[in-house]
Amino acid sequence: MTSSSSPSQDTKRLAHDYPEGLRADALMEEDVAWSHEIDGERDGDQFDRSERAALRRVAGLSTELEDVTEVEYRQLRLERVVLVGVWTTGTAQDADNSLAELAALAETAGALVLDGVIQRRDKPDAATYIGSGKALELRDIVLETGADTVICDGELSPGQLIQLEDVVKVKVIDRTALILDIFAQHAKSREGKAQVALAQMQYMLPRLRGWGQSLSRQMGGGRGGLATRGPGETKIETDRRRIREKMAKMRREIAEMKTGREIKRQERRRNKVPSVAIAGYTNAGKSSLLNRLTGAGVLVENALFATLDPTVRRAETPSGRLYTLADTVGFVRHLPHHLVEAFRSTMEEVGDSDLILHVVDGSHPVPEEQLAAVREVIRDVGATDVPEIVVINKADAADPLVLQRLLRTEKHSIAVSARTGQGIEQLLALIDEELPRPSVEVEALVPYTRGKLVARAHTEGEVISEEHTAEGTLIKVRVHEELAADLAPYAPVPTV
Repeated sequence: MTSSSSPSQDTKRLAHDYPEGLRADALMEEDVAWSHEIDGERDGDQFDRSERAALRRVAGLSTELEDVTEVEYRQLRLERVVLVGVWTTGTAQDADNSLAELAALAETAGALVLDGVIQRRDKPDAATYIGSGKALELRDIVLETGADTVICDGELSPGQLIQLEDVVKVKVIDRTALILDIFAQHAKSREGKAQVALAQMQYMLPRLRGWGQSLSRQMGGGRGGLATRGPGETKIETDRRRIREKMAKMRREIAEMKTGREIKRQERRRNKVPSVAIAGYTNAGKSSLLNRLTGAGVLVENALFATLDPTVRRAETPSGRLYTLADTVGFVRHLPHHLVEAFRSTMEEVGDSDLILHVVDGSHPVPEEQLAAVREVIRDVGATDVPEIVVINKADAADPLVLQRLLRTEKHSIAVSARTGQGIEQLLALIDEELPRPSVEVEALVPYTRGKLVARAHTEGEVISEEHTAEGTLIKVRVHEELAADLAPYAPVPTV
């Protein structure tokens, strides 16, 4: 497939196709202000909402002076960005959806999207990503819109970043840097901040720029004054060395924090508490589902990567079995490998779980792409053997035909709505059915002085029947082998 020389064929101005502009609502449901009366029951207490909204711009309030010729220009505004994508494979709709998702990411990061263009090519240009001719056209678009940043829908090499910036004369960033910026804004826990910092340094290391020979250093040459030992480290070499040292320190800290989480996991395994992990695409409604199932009070916001730090909550099945429910970081297509590596310890919650609730946005134009992107990351963290339930969320806003298609293609799936509560009871019943059950069935007459065994039977096993008699509690349960051995001495004596 070759590239045409006609700008009308090669470059698609998305702003013409979408009169209201390319905005984050291209992928999201309608953005309604959160209120306790309307959303409190659905989303819980929302403990983090006031903190997230503590510094927010108010539209329409401008203090910029009109005459900037006599005073300092002091305009304070969001970054104004133009989006650029390269369409190499798939349909035109696929390319549009990818750029619309980039717009959602840009707005989540706090930018104002002014325009978006897609370039049709066999592969990205090795020098300027979109080719020298289209780079000049992009410069005209930047001048026309007054943008101060260009965001490319892909990961650019250091050379592509430099050469494209030389042409368009404004800052250029790629999809990876944008996602890292969002993660840096939303990370709150010590571990989350450390993981983001490590990913940022991994991304930054090959992209450091030097300032030429003026910053090189000449080492001392001895008493004769001759520099016989050659030039020393340049400034960029020093920066790279310091970054590597910081990365090594950050990895040690993350390893120490991973140990603490592993101890908690071992405690849950020792107590035979089943675990369920919620995984899925960003903004698919994972946190809303967690709040609906457990009342966790986790922040829910109509934005990509609104919640970043994992949350583990205790939950109970309709039959009374206890289990843990863990909300993990959201995924996105082309998730930067820096993040996958840095967040591997967090994503291990998925690999160590007994069941995965794979949440997908039923109102998305192409939910199958979300499923494929998430499963790719699940495969990277080695969790392909964990049983999976596909939870099609936002069923109240989804196209019925899309729901039918997903339910037909995904054999182990259920349609729910965390907003309205539709399908939640059926989901709880399905979780109860899919969680691993204890393997040994025992009957015991436990004296009242050994009430702890009865309590363990309720928390670690599945009680089939229970009766209080004069001698003690006659209980019939399905438990694991360790507890079965503790209950064996109290097996009732059969009557002749």
